Amino acid sequence: MKTNDVILQTTTKVVFFIIFLFSIHIFFAGHYTPGGGFVGGLLTTGAIVLLLLAFDLKTIQQILPFNFTIVTGIGLLLALGTAAGSIFFNVPFFTHAFDDFTLPLFGETSLHTAMLFDSGVYLVVVGSAITIIQSIGGDD
Repeated sequence: MKTNDVILQTTTKVVFFIIFLFSIHIFFAGHYTPGGGFVGGLLTTGAIVLLLLAFDLKTIQQILPFNFTIVTGIGLLLALGTAAGSIFFNVPFFTHAFDDFTLPLFGETSLHTAMLFDSGVYLVVVGSAITIIQSIGGDD
């Protein structure tokens, strides 16, 4: 017997993008306000889990064909590389650099290497959480 989850699946498709866009907002706002890579990664993971509840694991693996263990590894390299990069400039570990730039469409903005570190944290959180969920949910 096939279940009819049309309402759940349709609503999930809309809510997924709302949660995902909010997670991106939280990620970028995290340098000046609460948020950042960890909270943004948790929100993204929650959005993917919502997809997993509405659809099955195989469908989600087709929609998101990422090996999330590799995503975790890339995140670790990015976070540790950003933190260790300060050693090359003879400053203490985890020292971040920043400057103000004028970017098209954004105008005057401040760019920080801390955002690269937060990107690594974001990828580690999403990659490790989805790997755990897939390994638990993949058991038949």
